[in-house]
Amino acid sequence: MIRINEIKLSLDDSEDLLKKKTAKTLKINEKYIDTLKIFKKSIDARKKDDVHFTYSVDVEISLDENQIVSKCKSNKVQLVTPYKYELPSNNRKSAFRPIIVGFGPAGMLAGLILAEAGLCPIILERGTDVDTRTRDVNKFWKTRELNEESNVQFGEGGAGTFSDGKLTTGIKSPFIKKVLDELYEAGAPEEILYSSKPHIGTDRLVIVVKNIRKKIEELGGEVRLECKLEKIISANGFVHGVTYSHKGKLIDLEADSVIMAIGHSARDTVEMLYNMGVEIMQKPFSVGARIEHPQSLINKAQYGRFAGHEKLGAADYKLSCHGLHERGAYTFCMCPGGTVVAAASEKEGVIVNGMSSLARDGENANSALLVGIEPKDFPSDHALAGIYYQREIEHQAYLLAGSNYTAPAQLVGDFLKGIESKSLGNVNPTCPTGVTLTNLDECLPSKVSATMKSAIVEMDKKLNGFNLYDAVLTAPETRSSSAVRILRDDLYQCNIRGVYPCGEGAGYAGGIVSAAVDGIKCAHAVLGDEH
Repeated sequence: MIRINEIKLSLDDSEDLLKKKTAKTLKINEKYIDTLKIFKKSIDARKKDDVHFTYSVDVEISLDENQIVSKCKSNKVQLVTPYKYELPSNNRKSAFRPIIVGFGPAGMLAGLILAEAGLCPIILERGTDVDTRTRDVNKFWKTRELNEESNVQFGEGGAGTFSDGKLTTGIKSPFIKKVLDELYEAGAPEEILYSSKPHIGTDRLVIVVKNIRKKIEELGGEVRLECKLEKIISANGFVHGVTYSHKGKLIDLEADSVIMAIGHSARDTVEMLYNMGVEIMQKPFSVGARIEHPQSLINKAQYGRFAGHEKLGAADYKLSCHGLHERGAYTFCMCPGGTVVAAASEKEGVIVNGMSSLARDGENANSALLVGIEPKDFPSDHALAGIYYQREIEHQAYLLAGSNYTAPAQLVGDFLKGIESKSLGNVNPTCPTGVTLTNLDECLPSKVSATMKSAIVEMDKKLNGFNLYDAVLTAPETRSSSAVRILRDDLYQCNIRGVYPCGEGAGYAGGIVSAAVDGIKCAHAVLGDEH
C-alpha cells in the first residue's frame, strides 16, 4: 500500500479530486488506482486567508508499488503496511473467569479483548445502564437531587459518556486503531477513523456504549450493573476473589485476576484499596474552571473570513502558557458548540465538566482552563491527600454557590479585576443546574486563581477575544485526571498479585482513547499470565 501525504483541497473542492491529485503525485493514470482510502483529514487554518483541508490517503494500485514510489522521489510518498490487530495467545491455565471492575473506556476494551479470547470476563459496574443513568443525570440537573451511584461519573460507559466524546490523545500506540475500529463498529461516525480531531458526541456515545456491551455479552462475557466492589479478597499477597454489593446483598466471587478500571472518581474504592495495603502514591492533577465564549467568536478568531463555512463546522482551540506557576496553565477538553456539565458524584460537592453533541451546534464554546497542582501543594504527604484536596475545593464551591448544586460563576472581566460578578453580560452560561454569580477567588486555590488570570491575558494574544469581559467562568473543574497512581509492575500487577490497576483512575491514562488502550494492555497482561 502507498500513502500520500499533504494533499491540499480548498473548502469548495470535492473529495472526488483526491483520486486525480493522487494519480498526479504518483505520475500514473487514475485507472491504475484500485482503491483509495482517507487515512487522515485535518483543517489547516494557520493562514486565515487560506483555510483549507489537508489529506493523507492510502492507495492500492495495479502496478509495481515499489517501483512507483521509487520513481516519485517525494518525501510525501511512502510504502506502508496496514496495521491489523492480532489477539495474543492465551497462556492462562486458570479455570476462573477474570473480573473487571468498571465499565468505562478501560473496562470496556479490557472486557472486549478478554471476551474475544474466550475467557468470558465478568464486569462489575457500580452504576446503572446508560438509559437509566441518563434519566438520573437529567433528574439531577432539573431537581438537584443527586444519586451518588448513578451520575455523570458513575454508570455504564464511565465519565466519558457525558462528554464531547473526544478521541484525540497524546499517546502513541498501535492499539489506538483497534480502539477506533471498535468504536466505529459500535456506531461511532466513520470520520473518527481518519479525522485529525475525532469526536463521537455524547448523543452518539450512548449508542456506542450499548453496542459494545452487547458485543461482549454475545462473546460470552457478562456485564453486571449496579454491582459495587466492596472488598478485594486476598491472602499471602495474592488475590482470591472479590466481594461486591447488589441491591443490599453482599456477594462473593472467586477469582485470581481482577482488572481495576475504576475511573478517576471512585474515591471510596481507592480508600478501600489503600486501607488493605495496596501501594498508592500521590500524583499531580489540575484544577480550574470552564470558560464559555460565544461559538461565533471562536469561529471568527480561528477561521477569519471563512467562519461559518458549512464544511468547517464549529472551531476549536488548544492553548497553553507558562507564567506564574511552574506547570503553567492550559485548556483541556474543549467542547465546540457544547454545554457545561454539572458533574457531581458526592454529596455537598460541586464540579463541572463539558460536553458536546455530535453536531456541535450549541451557541457557546467551552473549555476547561486548568492549572497544574503538584504533590508539594497538597495539604499533607498522605497518599490520598490529593483526593482530599479535590474534595475540599468541591465542597467550598458547593457552599459558595448556595449549597444547592448550582455552580459558582464569574465574568472573565470581573475575575481579572478580582471583583464579585453581579450580573451576566452577553454570554449565557449553560450549566444545567444553574450558576450563582460570585468571586471565584473564594473557592479556587490562590495559586490556581492567580495563574488563570495571567493565562487569560496571555492566551488572548494567541486567540483574539479569549479575555472577552462577558465570557463566563464556571467552577471548579477538579476531575480532569486522577490524584493518585496505584503502583503496578512490568506485568501490570500491583503488590497484590493478580490485581491489575488500569486506566485513568489508576493514574495511567488521561482520556477515552488512552484509557481504552490501557485496558487492552491490561487484558493482554491477563492473557499472558500463566498461573
